[in-house]
Amino acid sequence: MLEKFIKKTKDRKSNLDSIINESIVELSAPIMKEFEESMAYHRCAIMEVETKLKVLNEEFSLQNDRNPINSIQSRVKSLLSIKEKMEKDGKPFTVESIEENLNDVAGVRVICAFPEDVYLVAHALLSQDDITLIKKKDYIENPKPNGYRSLHLIVGVPIFLATEKKMMKVEIQLRTIAMDSWATLEHQLRYKKDLIFTDEMAEELQLCAQISAELDARMDTLKSKLNK
Repeated sequence: MLEKFIKKTKDRKSNLDSIINESIVELSAPIMKEFEESMAYHRCAIMEVETKLKVLNEEFSLQNDRNPINSIQSRVKSLLSIKEKMEKDGKPFTVESIEENLNDVAGVRVICAFPEDVYLVAHALLSQDDITLIKKKDYIENPKPNGYRSLHLIVGVPIFLATEKKMMKVEIQLRTIAMDSWATLEHQLRYKKDLIFTDEMAEELQLCAQISAELDARMDTLKSKLNK
């Protein structure tokens, strides 16, 4: 376990060093430490959210004899991605500016079995008294023009440090297995290198999104019949 922790620490430091060596950012040691602390706090916020989700999944499993959550994925944005985003938005590349202006530095994706489970898990999580809802976008009820469906939540969650409590923002995406399959494949196709993405391809993806939505609806109906 210790060797794995040391390796992860070295890998993170190597990643930060490579950014500096490539002149993507030029930061003094004290400023670099601020960025490292900020990224660590965002990882802690992810751990807090993941723990809450796992506890809820365990409880629902006992109540309903099945798990509403199929899998949980998470990530912290790289400093390079953060820098590019801040430059695009015309914001200063500082820890304070990042924490104020970016909501998705820490991201958690929750893959559920059925559409009903998405709202069940979201409601249970948002009902907890230490979770603050900052922003909500329901792309399941109102899909994006390209067919994308998912429930997006920006929440505030506290992390408890040795001498203080710090509120952090986490973006949570909740979607079904069908929604996730479509989104993953759509991203791979749309952003594939050397591929000219045509209107015909976009229309075909929209059709696939409709089929995915129909699959979710049919599976939800079947589940309801079985539960009677």
